[in-house]
Amino acid sequence: MTTDYGPLTQLIGTFKGNKGTDIAPDPDGIEENIYEETIVFSEAGCTENAEQQELAALHYHVVIYRISDGKMIHNQTGYWGWDQAKNQIIQSIVLPRVVCVLATGSVTSQDDNKIVIDVATDAESCSADIIQSPFMHKKAKTTSFKMTLTIQENEIHYHQTTLVDIYGKSSFEHTDTNTLTKV
Repeated sequence: MTTDYGPLTQLIGTFKGNKGTDIAPDPDGIEENIYEETIVFSEAGCTENAEQQELAALHYHVVIYRISDGKMIHNQTGYWGWDQAKNQIIQSIVLPRVVCVLATGSVTSQDDNKIVIDVATDAESCSADIIQSPFMHKKAKTTSFKMTLTIQENEIHYHQTTLVDIYGKSSFEHTDTNTLTKV
C-alpha cells in the first residue's frame, strides 16, 4: 500500500538555502546570524494510533551553519505528520539542547499552487506541548512556538518564532526565516 502524504508530498527530498536569518537572544542584547541550511525529509510511512487515527509521517533532519564562521549553530530532528481525516498537521521537534516541541495546526492550499502550513503551541496548550530539561526550564525556558511553512513547487519558505525567557528577559522573540530549494 502506498502512503498518501497529502500536503507533505512535495517536501520529500533534500532542500538547501543560504540566506537564512536568525535573530537570537544574547546576554548583551540581540545576536543576528546569517546562515546556510540543509533539511532532509524522508518517508516514514503511515502510522495508526489507537485504531482511530492514521498519520502519514515524514522524518526530517535540519542542520544549520553560521555563514560568518562556518560553525554549526543548530541541529534538529523530528517528524511532520498529516492526519487526513482532520486535515491536521502535527510537527514534533527534538533539539540537542534537550527541548522537545509538539506543535499542531492546519494546512491551506492557494490558487497559485502554494501550500501553507501553520503550526503552533505554547506552554499552556492542551493539544500540544513543550518539554524541556530542568536546566532549560530554569535558564532558557521556551514558552511558545509558531511556524508558517510555505511550499511552492521545488521551494519552501518558513518563518518561525520561539518565545524564550532567557538572560532575565521575559518572552524574547527568537526568530528564524529562510527560503530553501530542492536539490
